[in-house]
Amino acid sequence: MAKARQKSKAKPSSTKNKLTESQIAVHWKEEEYLRPSKKFIAQANLADPAFVKKFDEKHFPECFDLYASLLDWDKPWRKTLDSSNPPFWKWFVGGKLNACYNCVDRHLAKYKNKAALIFVPEPESEPAAVITYQELYKRVNEVAAMLRDFAGLKTGDRVTIHMPMIPELPITMLACARLGIVHSVVFGGFSGEACGLRAADSGSRVLIYADGYHRNGKWVDHKASADIAVHTATKEGQPIEKVLIWQRYPGRFTSDAPVVANRDFFVNDVLKNYRGQTVEPVSQDAEAPLFLMYTSGTTGKPKGCQHRTGGYLAYVTGTAKYYQDIHPEDVYWCMADIGWITGHSYIVYGPMALGATSVLYEGVPQYPDAGRPWRIAERLDVNIFHTSPTAIRMLRKAGFHEPKIYNYHFKHMTTVGEPIEPEVWKWYYEVVGKSQAVIVDTWWQTETGGFLCTTKPALDPMKPGSAGPAALGIYPVIWDEEGKEVKAGSGHAGNICIRNPWPGIMQTIWGDPQRFVTQYYKKYNKNPKSKNWRDWPYYAADGAMLPADGYYRILGRVDDVINVAGHRLGTKEVESACLTIGEIAEAAVVPAVDEVKGRVPVVYISLKPGVPSTKAIQDKVISTIETMIGKIARPKTIHIVPDMPKTRSGKIMRRVLAAISNHMDTGDITTLANPDIVEQIRELVQGRNATPLKEGPEDIKRFGEEA
Repeated sequence: MAKARQKSKAKPSSTKNKLTESQIAVHWKEEEYLRPSKKFIAQANLADPAFVKKFDEKHFPECFDLYASLLDWDKPWRKTLDSSNPPFWKWFVGGKLNACYNCVDRHLAKYKNKAALIFVPEPESEPAAVITYQELYKRVNEVAAMLRDFAGLKTGDRVTIHMPMIPELPITMLACARLGIVHSVVFGGFSGEACGLRAADSGSRVLIYADGYHRNGKWVDHKASADIAVHTATKEGQPIEKVLIWQRYPGRFTSDAPVVANRDFFVNDVLKNYRGQTVEPVSQDAEAPLFLMYTSGTTGKPKGCQHRTGGYLAYVTGTAKYYQDIHPEDVYWCMADIGWITGHSYIVYGPMALGATSVLYEGVPQYPDAGRPWRIAERLDVNIFHTSPTAIRMLRKAGFHEPKIYNYHFKHMTTVGEPIEPEVWKWYYEVVGKSQAVIVDTWWQTETGGFLCTTKPALDPMKPGSAGPAALGIYPVIWDEEGKEVKAGSGHAGNICIRNPWPGIMQTIWGDPQRFVTQYYKKYNKNPKSKNWRDWPYYAADGAMLPADGYYRILGRVDDVINVAGHRLGTKEVESACLTIGEIAEAAVVPAVDEVKGRVPVVYISLKPGVPSTKAIQDKVISTIETMIGKIARPKTIHIVPDMPKTRSGKIMRRVLAAISNHMDTGDITTLANPDIVEQIRELVQGRNATPLKEGPEDIKRFGEEA
């Protein structure tokens, strides 16, 4: 691909600029554009600029009929959007459909012998398992019959699923959707207690588990979590009638946890009574809930984001087709976990509604070594790859040159989940994508259902570190804390909001509609009595800036902004500056209390393998930050640590580092993948015998929390 220098660059802000506390200062330099290849453009689903014009604001909301028309409807909708009760929007009113039918049944006529799922076990000695659409149809129907007749579940009931990345997870989800059962999938790495709390909140009386799974070369006994989940749910007032357990190896129970009589049942045994049974898909109203997805805040009650059937399925199908460029001929691999919204939208519902072949990998990407993802891609001829900046940074750290060894060819790559630093983006493009694949850097959230900002891969040039323009039919705006618009090209940032509803937006918070209104709509709503959707902008709680070229740069959670002497500094760009230093693999920036400046940044870095820890690296961090951002961002301290505290999905737990830096209690660390590292870092920062404070400033306590 030829590089093209962008025509206009936003002027970098400096510490001398007049700056109100309501704005976030930004010091990013604008990167050069890269353009898609002619080969990619020739085969792309979205290559016609005329299609884009159909999503202009003057065509809203009917523009989204184009997404809904990608589905098969039992009954057509009579109205695209009912906005009479804001912000509780209704989409495709009067329409009826079934999500499972759209993801499975309708593909049989043309694709029944085509691979729907390719399951790759973590042990490399175990062969991949291919499930065709015909086989998927049979298995989903049998599970649906079992859920209905054995578990006693019916349309509208909720069921909580706590499972790892094995094929039985999407099979179970689709079986629920076939019956109109509302599924609530809990990320496999969460604790049994987290599962039990979610089951109690949703009113689930059935839990679905696996006995165990492979993770990072070890066997995880997952059934033990089920017992904790049942105890927790019962304590919360929600009795659990049945626990259905999938055996990772059918016919063999691989857990040390006891089987409780009349409560625990092996799915593999029960299914023998339902072999060959078929279940008619239940025709669902477009507004019927499809699933609950609980966000994972570190404090407070988890929020059950409730997603509708029609609007959600239409939105993820349209965005998967036009932004991820999925064709039925492609082999698509999204490395996310199905327990997160990315897995729901862009492993299960979006790709499968398009008849895709989707790869499902059980384990961690760097097991047994950093070449594993590229061996899988080579062996299965994967040509669309989808992962997170966290995973990209991990693979870059563990095996910088590994992708060059393997003969795979991606046409398209997605990054999702958090902002990606330009330096990491360039490695992803040049080394992983071999300077041939198109990258879409997407911004969206659990609550939004699907992409909100992204480039159109065949039409828009790529720009490292920038999510790109708004997705079709999405109309964003950036406001400061006082409700004044932060203009494009100003060099400043504020709070990104979406001015309009869209089909993928969640319906409500399960059981708490007032919290839904307060958290997402109250901040910039000027008239609570208004019935006009224009008066109800969606508040994303993410910071962003908009250069003159219209490409949004997302800065991360607004709570992750550090106010240094009245200068609101986004931590993400400080971390990005650190990652331009060749020796550094990972960086995290957190606030520390300072008597003079109020808050100052503290930098944590981990080094690439074999790089010694020296003062010269610390000096390089200081000079790089001062050069790229300014002296206002000079860190109070730089800690070189052996590793970062991380969640099971690989995200750095910045709230833990913030607590350590401020001598506060680190709180619950049981969900970390590496809890032992916390004490190592604490001793390094505080010394061996330091006593943590139980309390601290509210902004520090909240720092780094997930929404």
